[in-house]
Amino acid sequence: MCRSIKTLRPPALPEAATDEEIRAAALQYVRKVSGFRAPAAHNREVFDHAVDQIAQATATLLADLEIRGRTPAAG
Repeated sequence: MCRSIKTLRPPALPEAATDEEIRAAALQYVRKVSGFRAPAAHNREVFDHAVDQIAQATATLLADLEIRGRTPAAG
């Protein structure tokens, strides 16, 4: 149904995950959980909202993780 979600935190990625990578992972998650590759028109809004929420939560998680041996990003 969908490809595997890849690890987005260092050292799996040499650089911080991009917004596009985070959104792609969120989309894959929603597809897997919902069982829909693309939702019907009557489910599009709730599907897209779930992707947005998961992408936001993922970005927060990645930003807040403390990874040993790495200095925190300036922000």
